[in-house]
Amino acid sequence: MSVEAKSVIGNVVENVKDVKIKKKSGIEKKENLAGLLFVSPMLLGVGILTLLPIIATFILSFADWNFIMGITQIKWVGLDNFKALFENEGFLKSVANNLLFLLTVPLTMIFSLLIAIVIDKHVYMKSYFKVAFFMPYISSIVAIAVVWQVLFNPTDGPINQFLFSIGIENPPTWIADPNFALISVMLIQIWAAIGFNMILFLAGLQSISKELYEAADMDGATAWDKFKNIMLPALSPTTFFLLITGIIGTFKVFDLIAVLTKGGPINSTTMLVWHLYESAFVNLKIGYASAIAVILFIFVLIITLLQWVGQKKWVNY
Repeated sequence: MSVEAKSVIGNVVENVKDVKIKKKSGIEKKENLAGLLFVSPMLLGVGILTLLPIIATFILSFADWNFIMGITQIKWVGLDNFKALFENEGFLKSVANNLLFLLTVPLTMIFSLLIAIVIDKHVYMKSYFKVAFFMPYISSIVAIAVVWQVLFNPTDGPINQFLFSIGIENPPTWIADPNFALISVMLIQIWAAIGFNMILFLAGLQSISKELYEAADMDGATAWDKFKNIMLPALSPTTFFLLITGIIGTFKVFDLIAVLTKGGPINSTTMLVWHLYESAFVNLKIGYASAIAVILFIFVLIITLLQWVGQKKWVNY
């Protein structure tokens, strides 16, 4: 074959490759455009309903603004809102209450794990108990709050009627007592969240290989040894997930407070989100409320980062 023929064939091959590359790039562009069109409604929704409010919140935290007066009345005050926060007893009380409310997370996880172990190992009709414990979690939190409001009634409520019947003359007045109101809300939160945690722990327990328990039995391991060295490490990813979501959830408590106590009595149950709501929509202090939102964001971010750093030492995947 002559040199000229080889060069002609080589040119043809290169032209064919160029055509294929151009076709491929054209198809990729069309696919990318189609994909962008499909996800654009979601991107617009996230941008308009999530990203823009977050950006606006950070900006307004440096302003003094009553939104009824219009956007032209915005006054920039710098860090004054943040200074006012830490000088406000209501804000400091809400932070303290939120930190105390964090105790509901480990307590819920402990009770949920115990119930999950009992149901998994020692109970018949497992499906019934799963549904029974999970029902409060999927029920309306408003309905739950109303039911517990009746149960906690100081005079006619079933709880105090039972305490009267066993000889307790002065039982707590629960949500009407500043000393017991926050404890009452915490009890309701634990009761409502146990079902969700229990279902996840049950799924984790059922995924543990039985061969591990059989090997432990052959080595003479006790029930505590199996719990500590097999069950807990195997459940660590589930525990980590529930810990993060539970802590974030405690900083978003609003429904229970709104229905049961409205932050009272004497601010004993006020939380950060409730204090934010009152500041923004009752007192119309948008800048001050935005500063609360920024502090809330920082709290959740720091706690989440600490957990992500610490999970490398105790989470086994």
